[in-house]
Amino acid sequence: MNIIGMSEQWVSAQIKQKGESKCIPWKSLHVLILVHLDTKKKVDVFALSIYGLMIFPRALGYIDEVVTDLFD
Repeated sequence: MNIIGMSEQWVSAQIKQKGESKCIPWKSLHVLILVHLDTKKKVDVFALSIYGLMIFPRALGYIDEVVTDLFD
């Protein structure tokens, strides 16, 4: 929530269970990057997405919740 600047309800609605971990779909973050009004938040979400997809690719197309904690 701190990184993307969205409400707890939005984050809870986006989280999906993938195997043993909870993940946020890349598509949700992609839409957020395109429509978010705060440019700094856009860059933060983009960096989180790249970090999650490239360094910790546990589930293809999803960002692991643990990665967001580490990134924060």
